[in-house]
Amino acid sequence: MVDNRSLYLGPRIKRLRRELGLTQQAMAEDLAISPSYVALLERNQRPLTAPLLLRLARTYKLDMEDLAAEEGEDYARRVAEVLRDPIFSDIDLPALEVADLATNFPGVSEALLRLHGAYLREQQALAEQRVPGAEEGADPVAEARRFVARERNHFPDLDARAEALAAEIAEAGGAQEFLRKRGLRVRFLPPEVMVDTIRRYDRHNEQLLIDDTLDAAGRAWQLAIHIAYTVMRSDIARIVRAETFASQTAATLVRRALAGYAAAAIVMPYDKFQRAAESRRYDIEALASLFGTSFEQTAHRLTTLGRPGREGVPFFFIRVDQAGNVSKRLDGAGFPFAAHGGSCPLWSVHSVFGRPGEVATQWLELPDGQRFFSIARRVTSGGGRWGRPQVHGAIALACAAEHAAKLVYAQGVDPRAAPATPIGVTCRLCHRAACPARAAPPIGREILPDDYRRAAEPFTLGES
Repeated sequence: MVDNRSLYLGPRIKRLRRELGLTQQAMAEDLAISPSYVALLERNQRPLTAPLLLRLARTYKLDMEDLAAEEGEDYARRVAEVLRDPIFSDIDLPALEVADLATNFPGVSEALLRLHGAYLREQQALAEQRVPGAEEGADPVAEARRFVARERNHFPDLDARAEALAAEIAEAGGAQEFLRKRGLRVRFLPPEVMVDTIRRYDRHNEQLLIDDTLDAAGRAWQLAIHIAYTVMRSDIARIVRAETFASQTAATLVRRALAGYAAAAIVMPYDKFQRAAESRRYDIEALASLFGTSFEQTAHRLTTLGRPGREGVPFFFIRVDQAGNVSKRLDGAGFPFAAHGGSCPLWSVHSVFGRPGEVATQWLELPDGQRFFSIARRVTSGGGRWGRPQVHGAIALACAAEHAAKLVYAQGVDPRAAPATPIGVTCRLCHRAACPARAAPPIGREILPDDYRRAAEPFTLGES
């Protein structure tokens, strides 16, 4: 028997429509209702009945569990928690009014939640300023990175599913033909038609639109990302649902990371890639040519080879911009990344911006004596046509020194005898006194006055 219970899911429907790139008119046509009814649904002025919920799930191939959850109750609970903040203690806030706000004015509720979240983050930042070295707060980027690091950037279920898909794609004659057989047309269109997007799924007309200025590796990657987000949707969702994240943003970032992981596993299937990496001695450029991928995509994939019995060299990966901001960080080698601040300026990842196309190798030694071998190169994104700016970054892939002999880049070098650059995790955590590149004194060390003596280093440090 069909459950005719009514649900008010306005914000969720609106978010879904925007994620799908649909207008209210297009969604109305898909669901055989009027555009004005879609607008009423999104404003919670009409309920979403069970039959319409089923139609929505079938039309857009969605998971009923995701759609049918009680969002109004969740909003009411979250708003009630916010309103218990001591800042509101002198205001009479009856529970019925809170429930009415969450149910009838979800937009205002969301605005209140965002504002309070921003307020709490500012309070946390002020607290951390007063407590040097405090651990990270509820930072969604940090939370997503911690999740990936905890799994050592290896997700065997995604690898297994992607390998099977890669075989199906090869049998179909390529990703484009694979999608065509599933009823999806792929079109490569100029930027002025794409309107500031490089990939867009037009579900209404069942076509995938891709910027035609992308190079071959970029096109192949966008096809693989779409397959990951659609064909492997449930596989990714299962991993995300198994975790509890502090915010929706953190969950979204994890989902994005898993989709990128799945896309890499489709383009570079685990067994084939791991065998090639071993036989080519981890020559990133050679592997990129073999699999039709970019240098960065290939380096990224090398951090994921953690299958028991078929492990690759454990690497860590970092990407920085010219200002030193870290935009990607993956750890499969146990490198002690800094929670706050930039990395060491003596690391060659910061010096390759003026050496396009050149791979820079470097032996590194941390203050505790750990030694690593690093491969760094400049990478570029954007561009592809006149007027579109290029963005330059630098990536580094590194492993513990004992694994370096497996790499073509360190062939014939004794890692115990190779001269290493002394680096720190970050200036605030590095206690090397004789460092000419130091930007800040380490935590817990006093700076000596330089009235009568100015050392060659930026700071003269007292005893610990």
